[in-house]
Amino acid sequence: MLRRTASALAAVLALATVATACARSGPDPATAARSRGPITVWLSNNAQEAEWGRQMVADWNRLHPDQRVTAQNIPAGKTSEEAISASIIAGTSACLVFNTSPASVPQFQKQAGLVPLSDFPDGEQYIESRSGGLAGQYRSEDGKYYQLPWKSNPVMILYNKKLFAKAGLDPERPRLATYGQFLDTARKLVRSGATEAALWPAPSSEFFQSWFDFYPAFAAQSGGRSLVEDGKPQFDSPAGRQVADFWSTIYREKLAPKELYPGDALADGKAAMATVGPWAVAAYKDRVDWGVVPVPTSDGRPASRIHTFSDQKSVGMFSACENRATAWDVMKFATSKREDGRFLATTGQMPVRDDVEREFANWFAKNPAYRPFADQAGRVVEVPNVAGSIDVWQTFRDAWTRSVVFGRQSPASALREAAAGTRTILGEY
Repeated sequence: MLRRTASALAAVLALATVATACARSGPDPATAARSRGPITVWLSNNAQEAEWGRQMVADWNRLHPDQRVTAQNIPAGKTSEEAISASIIAGTSACLVFNTSPASVPQFQKQAGLVPLSDFPDGEQYIESRSGGLAGQYRSEDGKYYQLPWKSNPVMILYNKKLFAKAGLDPERPRLATYGQFLDTARKLVRSGATEAALWPAPSSEFFQSWFDFYPAFAAQSGGRSLVEDGKPQFDSPAGRQVADFWSTIYREKLAPKELYPGDALADGKAAMATVGPWAVAAYKDRVDWGVVPVPTSDGRPASRIHTFSDQKSVGMFSACENRATAWDVMKFATSKREDGRFLATTGQMPVRDDVEREFANWFAKNPAYRPFADQAGRVVEVPNVAGSIDVWQTFRDAWTRSVVFGRQSPASALREAAAGTRTILGEY
């Protein structure tokens, strides 16, 4: 997960402009595109992902001893994105990063740090045949793909069945589909004394926190709209205002605390629900008897019509890579059906594939608890792939915390101001 502020990343990008003349020059793109040989890949520090990554690399190296891959964790830094940004400046990026945030792709492009995958003869065909209709959300403004959509964690509502039962609620048929039902359930959870909080999302102002409170609910309520579409903000709308009012009620009635919890509130039994994706199941499976339902809507739409935030990570190829032909082959090897199946089995996260449940029917038959996530993975909304994306998110988040969380401004006026600020940012970029 991202751990940074927009201002910190902006400082890194400013340094990139200053440091361009000092940075080590990259390889000739035409030569690199044909070259094969050893490469380095960076993996996240998630234990399950690292386990899969080490095995994937070992399998590749056994089959391709003349094109060895070396894997290591993304270098330490305040955040992985800042570490990657610094490596672009220094010309020391890995060839491939298996944890590239789509929100950072426009910034990495601005730094000339990414290789356009569309330039490979089969680049677009491979991405679109694997990801199906979801692929288009990852196309950049210049029409090219600079990222291979890799794995998705569709955000849903996980809930603690034991705490629901303690509050006198039916843990097998929770009433969470409409805003009214959700609020009534949340009130019973807290007022019964079953739990300290109904749910405990981070109330802090980091821009990415909106991906786990506002954005899933907005995707659901709006029928799958993005924060920005066709260069225009979409959140100052009836759907956006309904979502803001819903969350404002949660905070006003103290169903969610306004303080940051120092751990995992669901795992620790401090909250009865959480907005998370399947990555979290590994952390909860031995601690929480959990159930999962879609994000609520005002009118309680059926699950088959609900969209949510993808919480996706991509694979990026970086311009310091000298052996790009090998790197492209590794990208395809690592996202083949065989490797995607192993990744799913190891991590529980959803490969970004067209109809992932059908592709891996045997695994889901043995692990039916993950089926709701697989179904939801076909209806996800990504962050907008626009220049200035992080600045837009920070502008929105500042308005959200000021109004929805702390009640210092009406949500309607805060959304209106944030939309005006977003239009200014998009115009400047």
